[in-house]
Parts: sequence; structure tokens; C-alpha cells
Amino acid sequence: MTRFKLFNKIATVGGLSKKEFFAGLNLSIIFILFINSCFAQKNPIITNMYTADPSAHVWKDGRLYVYASHDIDPPRGCDLMDQYHVFSTDDMIHWTDHGEILRASQVPWGRPEGGFMWAPDCAYKNGTYYFYYPHPSGTKWNNTWKIGVATSKSPVSGFKDQGYIQGLESLIDPQVFQDDDGQYYFFYGGGAICEGGKLKDNMMEIDGSMQTMAGLVDFHEATWVFKRNGLYYLTYSDNHSDSTGNNRMRYAISKNPLGPWTYVGVYMDPTDSYCAHGSVVEYKGQWYQFYFNSSISHNDWLRSVCVDKLFFNQDGIIQKVIQTK
Repeated sequence: MTRFKLFNKIATVGGLSKKEFFAGLNLSIIFILFINSCFAQKNPIITNMYTADPSAHVWKDGRLYVYASHDIDPPRGCDLMDQYHVFSTDDMIHWTDHGEILRASQVPWGRPEGGFMWAPDCAYKNGTYYFYYPHPSGTKWNNTWKIGVATSKSPVSGFKDQGYIQGLESLIDPQVFQDDDGQYYFFYGGGAICEGGKLKDNMMEIDGSMQTMAGLVDFHEATWVFKRNGLYYLTYSDNHSDSTGNNRMRYAISKNPLGPWTYVGVYMDPTDSYCAHGSVVEYKGQWYQFYFNSSISHNDWLRSVCVDKLFFNQDGIIQKVIQTK
């Protein structure tokens, strides 16, 4: 039966003329598209302010939380960032802005001029949330970085600075990973250096010494470690820059949370922003890649957090992220 005859038969059975049938069909299609648009995740996911460096976590209440740095408008480059915000969702569509949780003026050991509150992370242990953030301690910001720690009993408010992790180098982009056995690991890096080590039970000190993460190719910054099916993944931003864009996201795999790592490849192409930074999390059975772009502002220093689904091959290889709008 041809498609035309099939439509004709359906219309006849329903007591409709062909004109009435097709008019109703078109309205149904429009309605379905409208419903889909209302209940579909759109990028960027945060549009009421400029945000970057999303650190995504699922806490015990079942919600997904994103801890983000804040690009202040009008932009002055990366030095004006000095306020952290947190957002949450329970459906990946509707997002709640819980407001600011920390700013430079609340850090007594920090740079007198403020600014430079770059990519953060958050961890949870025994009823306390630990917020890790990089911040310079001196006017000469580039060689005075410290990794501060603020704590709270709430994931979205009440964070108080507790000082910084002693004995670290002047590096950025802290990330804390909890393994299945309950051990917490601390990672940070920048400028071709990536290091990791165990955290002590107090979540404020390194247990032993930090180790260089061996096996990475063209590491720049933005370390993020996660575990899936017994395999550890370390994702990061590279130094790529050409006519196709700037930094890409690469990754390596290991059987050990501190490596050595086996480099795999690029899994996310450049956005329209100068740099790249992201996090990976599983939520309700689906893996996600959080990142940012400049699609709203068209300015490298006024960025917006985005998220897309992340898929894996059967052998654990990450499929290339498809950036959606």
C-alpha cells in the first residue's frame, strides 16, 4: 500500500476528509514539537548570569549540584572572577540558583586586591561539605596560588574558609575524587604540571607526597578524575589552538587512581571560548559532560555553563561529545 493510500484509509476510517486529516496531523506534530521544546534541556543551562568551570556532583538528597566560578560583567579578563555560585537540578531541565557561596573578600589569607577565584570543586564526607578553590595569597598572583578549603553543613550555603592545604605548589584547578573504598584523592595542576595524592581523613592535608600523573599528552589544566566499570578516567584541557578553535578536552585511563595513565585521545572539540574546563558525572543512569561556552556573550571572558550527554563504547572508550544548542 502506498503512503498516500494508507493516509487515505486512516482518514476514511476516522470519518475525516483528507484535508481535515492532514490539518489535524500537522497540529499534532506542532504540539509534539512544542511539548518536546518545553521539556528538553537547552544549552547554556545557566542564563541569568555568566558562569564557568562547572564542577558537578550528585549528593545524598538525589539532586545534582554544579559549583561554578563567576565571570563578572563587564569583563576585564580572567582576573575579575572572585565569586562562586551553586546551582542544582533534579531533572536536568529546571535549574535552581542557590546564590553566592564564597567570594574573595571572605578569604583572610587571600590576595589583597581580590579576584582570581578560578575553577573550584566540592566533596562530601561525614555530614560536611568541603569546597576547594584556587586563590592567590599575594599581589603577584601567578606564583602565589594556594588551594583554599571552605566547609559547611549545607551544600548550598554557610561555607566558611578554613585556610588552605599546606605544602602544595603554586598551581590551580583542584579536584577531589572519592574511590569506592572511601579513600579521597586530591588532584591539581596547570602549565603542563598535573599532580595527585591521597587526602588525610581531615580533608585538609595531603597524606604523604603528591605524585606527577605520568602518561598524559599535552596537559594544560582542568584535571577531572572519575571511575566507571573499574576503570579510572582522567580528563583535562590541552594546549590546542588553530583555525578550528582553542583548547580541547582529552583523557587518559588507568587501573589505579594515581596512574600511571594511558593516553587515549580527544573526546571534546573546542567550544567558541578561548579555554576549556569541564566535569563528568553520572546521574540517574546517564553520564554527562559539563563544560562552558561563550554562545550568549560572544566574549571569551563572559562564559556560560553547558551540559551534554556522555556515551561510552563497550570497551570503555569515550565517544566524541556532541555539543548541542
